[in-house]
Amino acid sequence: MEKRETLRVEERPNDVLLATLDRPEVANAFDGKTALDLCGLFERFQSDERCRCVVITGAGDKAFCSGADLKERKSLSDEQWRSQHETFERMFRAVRDCPIPVIAAVNGAAYAGGLELVLHCDFAYASIAAKFALTEVSLGIMPGGGGTQTLPRVVGERRAKEVILAARPFSAEEALAWGVVNKLCEPGEVLQETLRAADRLASLAPLALRQVKHAINEGLHRDLASAMRLEIEAYNRLVDTEDRREGIRAFNEKRAPKFEGR
Repeated sequence: MEKRETLRVEERPNDVLLATLDRPEVANAFDGKTALDLCGLFERFQSDERCRCVVITGAGDKAFCSGADLKERKSLSDEQWRSQHETFERMFRAVRDCPIPVIAAVNGAAYAGGLELVLHCDFAYASIAAKFALTEVSLGIMPGGGGTQTLPRVVGERRAKEVILAARPFSAEEALAWGVVNKLCEPGEVLQETLRAADRLASLAPLALRQVKHAINEGLHRDLASAMRLEIEAYNRLVDTEDRREGIRAFNEKRAPKFEGR
């Protein structure tokens, strides 16, 4: 296990990586150091192909992440605030642009930047006790980690406006019904459920997973015709791979495939 000041990074079996926000004394809020740690972790996946899936969670059973550490930010000048926020923006981009699957295990409250972090993951499982909110307007600011863009794409424009404009928290049951999370788990079981999902993804062809994620993420922002062309481009990148050949061999030989990511 790799221990950083704010982040625990554990290499799990099957090339799964578990990243735990480790500041439970402040509800796993991220400060500048946490943001840099997350940047360092997720940016490395642009060139490091050994890992097949990342699970991100929070330490303890009360909070996934409560967003930016406001106790740290209270002493910042305007210039320091903007500079720090540029680091936060880089952190969110690193998670959003990660080429391998990223799953959130939401073990507790996901507020402000914590919810934005969940929304930048590919999907999420949550505890039935989890709570969600983008309440920045109650502090005189607004979501700055993509919340005004990602939440409407998930829950729809009018619901997102109600949640953000009214600074209205919502429950785990609402998060499931609205598509913010994919599954609810009993408290204490969400991490294991998420790791099982990660193991399933890690057993599949890693190059195919990367191309699927790329096609979905990029295609959603295009018209259907150009998105279909994007899909075929991604499809054709897999034709010459050994993983494609192994998958077809294994199917015909009635055995489990052994994908090597090449």
